[in-house]
Amino acid sequence: MSASDNPSPAPPAGQGHGRAGRNLPAAIGLGVVLGAYVVLSLIFFKPAFVLLVAVALSMGSLELYHALKRHGMNAAIQPIIVGTLAISIGSYLAGRQQPVVFSTTSVLLAALALTVLAALIWRIPGGSKGYVNDAAASLFVIAYVPMLGSFAALMLAGEHGVARMVTYMLVVVMGDTGGYVLGVLFGKHPMAPRISPKKSWEGFAGSMLFGIVSGILMLVFALHQPWWVGLILGVCLVGVGVMGDLIESLIKRDLGIKDMSSILPGHGGVMDRLDSLLVAAPVAWLIMYLLVPGG
Repeated sequence: MSASDNPSPAPPAGQGHGRAGRNLPAAIGLGVVLGAYVVLSLIFFKPAFVLLVAVALSMGSLELYHALKRHGMNAAIQPIIVGTLAISIGSYLAGRQQPVVFSTTSVLLAALALTVLAALIWRIPGGSKGYVNDAAASLFVIAYVPMLGSFAALMLAGEHGVARMVTYMLVVVMGDTGGYVLGVLFGKHPMAPRISPKKSWEGFAGSMLFGIVSGILMLVFALHQPWWVGLILGVCLVGVGVMGDLIESLIKRDLGIKDMSSILPGHGGVMDRLDSLLVAAPVAWLIMYLLVPGG
């Protein structure tokens, strides 16, 4: 869920997209609706949140499939979508059943392995020509989207799952927000001009500031852990979140596209919103698994 550190040049008059180069009313409206859904589902009915995760990961996989297909790389999207749903929903259900028969990690590993196997088998009828190319595309989609995103389901299924999930999302989102705000106000020194020209070192400092403060506050007041755990979480999640933004920028530059799609009004594609959250999910899970009791 990345935001540019500096706004894009203003679009031509009449488009009504403002300085950010996006349809801001639509972007804000969609953000409010999705934010309300996330909050309400986590408070009142967690399976609805898991369903949102599963749908978002499936849509992200579909976007990446179409982007790769333009370059002659045909991933086995049908088994990938089925596997994505199984990975997300199955991991959560396994963690919630009492008594526990299968651990969430065992379900996750089994679903991932079966998804990879199904994708490789699915491509067999197409013959040998381009098989390795298409298989590589399938494995890339599986590893980048459902595998990384599935750690969100692992966090939610564990003890204090809601607090862990909110902590992870808030640190990433606030880090992204801090990067945008300080980048717009003070950004002068490009961080990676050949990859993402709008990203600045001043924006990165803002990301760290907002992310660390959010991490410390959530770990102390929501998860009742020492402040230094929040410091570690903030630094690590902001760091990998920025890398996630750069990774997706590299993918889009290599594929010659600006956004993965235009399905989200004012935001671009699902993957354009998930980039930082995807790479941060396994890091957040691991840090809280090791340093926060009851994970």
